Amino acid sequence: MQGRWTRTGRSAAVWRIAAAYALLACFAGALAFVLRDGAPWVHPDPWMSATPLTATLTSALCGIGTAAIVVVSTRVAVGRFAWAQRLHAELRPVAQDLTVGQIFLLAGLSSLGEEILFRGLMTPALGVIGSSVLFGVLHQVRGPSRWVWIAWATAVGLVLGTIFAATGSLVGPLLAHAVVNAVNLGYLRDHDPEANGRAERVV
Repeated sequence: MQGRWTRTGRSAAVWRIAAAYALLACFAGALAFVLRDGAPWVHPDPWMSATPLTATLTSALCGIGTAAIVVVSTRVAVGRFAWAQRLHAELRPVAQDLTVGQIFLLAGLSSLGEEILFRGLMTPALGVIGSSVLFGVLHQVRGPSRWVWIAWATAVGLVLGTIFAATGSLVGPLLAHAVVNAVNLGYLRDHDPEANGRAERVV
């Protein structure tokens, strides 16, 4: 376990990425305050009418539920479908050398930066569908699994955008995004479908 906290070959790159996400959060948050004179973590016109506490709790519960579904479905897909295994293999190099601390850092700051930008700033302006499509397109990766990843990110964006638009609270999307990123980065780092396949063939 100690090695997972200390091993790294890309510490400087991790800090640069983390700083970029922090700056993204600051920039998007400031832009939201300027353009609509309101906090980016509160939707200006939510679908449901509720007290701030009820809206926050509802958003949080929806976010936790969404995270659980995404995490479980990721493992089911990688275990059963070739397209998911290809996507996993293409994304795996991103996480292979990360420590647990770096995973938590990147998961938290990527959630903060992307949620303030795509949900907090863009969802009220472009709507749930528009902001989710943009979220998906900007998550594309190189390789044959590009369109699968775009579709997956767009679908998740639709759910997170709906939670924000419905409850008016960004707490749920923030929680869901951070948990999914943290758990799935760990899964990417530690699980090699190709190695498992080779072991099964040897046995």
